[in-house]
Amino acid sequence: MTACAIEGGTAGAATTADPGPEESGEPEEPAGAVPAGPAAPRSGAPRAPGAFTLTADGAYGARLTAAPGPPDAQRAWYPERWTLDGPEPYAVPLPLNQPEEPDSQVVPLADGRVLIRRQVADRQMFSLLYPTGPATGELPLGAVECDGMTLLPPSPDGCSVYALSAGDHSSLLWLVAGGAFGPELVAEIPGHCSGGVWLDRAGRILALDRRPPGGGPVKAVAVDLERNGEVTPLLQIAPESNDRLLLADADSGLLLLRSDAPGHDRLGWGVLGSCLPVRFPECLRLADVAVTPFAVQPGQMLMPESCAVALRIDGAAGSWVGTWRPQGRRLHQFAAPEGWSAGAGYWSRDGVLHLPYANAATPCAVALLDAPTDEDPLPGTAGTCGTDGGASGTEPSAAVTPPAVCKPVPLGQAPLHRTASPG
Repeated sequence: MTACAIEGGTAGAATTADPGPEESGEPEEPAGAVPAGPAAPRSGAPRAPGAFTLTADGAYGARLTAAPGPPDAQRAWYPERWTLDGPEPYAVPLPLNQPEEPDSQVVPLADGRVLIRRQVADRQMFSLLYPTGPATGELPLGAVECDGMTLLPPSPDGCSVYALSAGDHSSLLWLVAGGAFGPELVAEIPGHCSGGVWLDRAGRILALDRRPPGGGPVKAVAVDLERNGEVTPLLQIAPESNDRLLLADADSGLLLLRSDAPGHDRLGWGVLGSCLPVRFPECLRLADVAVTPFAVQPGQMLMPESCAVALRIDGAAGSWVGTWRPQGRRLHQFAAPEGWSAGAGYWSRDGVLHLPYANAATPCAVALLDAPTDEDPLPGTAGTCGTDGGASGTEPSAAVTPPAVCKPVPLGQAPLHRTASPG
């Protein structure tokens, strides 16, 4: 996709804002629905330093978590694998003889093993962890000599994990799990790369955000792993705009992106392979909060406008959840379950959002959220898009009467420019 226009605004360079927050035992309670209302209070338990990572199909999750201990004591970190595709979610601790460093990364595989990346001096070391009765088995995969490296989201094939080592002039893409002989160098890409979004179900095409050697705007590019890392442009909204890809859905082609082409940093959406303009909905532009998409409903073949999108909303009150569909142009906001791994979750094909969480009462659970349709009345929830294009969002349930909803415009009939604010 090469996006060449935007809807409802003029392209222009602007300072790029931060692209968004980076980020054991049997369950005691069944999964429940997420209530609407203010952001849930956060528990006093220590939070894992890294993200909760899910396999592409949502069957397994992995994170670093803290061992039990006094509240003021320094905790030891160890990996934990969650099984999410059975009748009840459950977690399996994977500790070894010594605690892990907080900067270690873990990624689950489709066979239930967990890849861990550890930094030891100037080397990145990789191993596969798996439960062996009461103990943890470890299969060393090898090491790469470099100062820093980041694991990318799990490949859709379920068995491959890639890592990115970014430099100012070039970035190295490594296959660190799923290869024949340990870590393998897959491609050297000119420029400084970040991000990482899969564009297909086979795990062949990877999108990265690249800044050219010597500087310049950041543009999302597509990397073909079966053609020696061949790089082709993906997002080109305006010549001097910074265009980053955040999420993609291989079934519908829906793309979620962040760009400063409208004159300031905005969330937008487009369709892979489409020549229609990228849209920047007003209802996703909230005051005093950061909004970051983290999951797209799969299975909506050739229907990008109908895909439900889950968004993480971070504000002074904490983190909560938003749901939105391009065709409805309306943002619904909900409180997150206490102990939610903020930004972690996945959609079922029938439009149910799964949110993994753990707290003092429930060590491993998944909350289920049936996303409302855009015709349903909101139960006292703010953040809808009114006819004036305004949107609230500092409090998820502050509005008493929802404002009027913008009339959806079919994708093929969307004009390039409007006199009123776009929905």
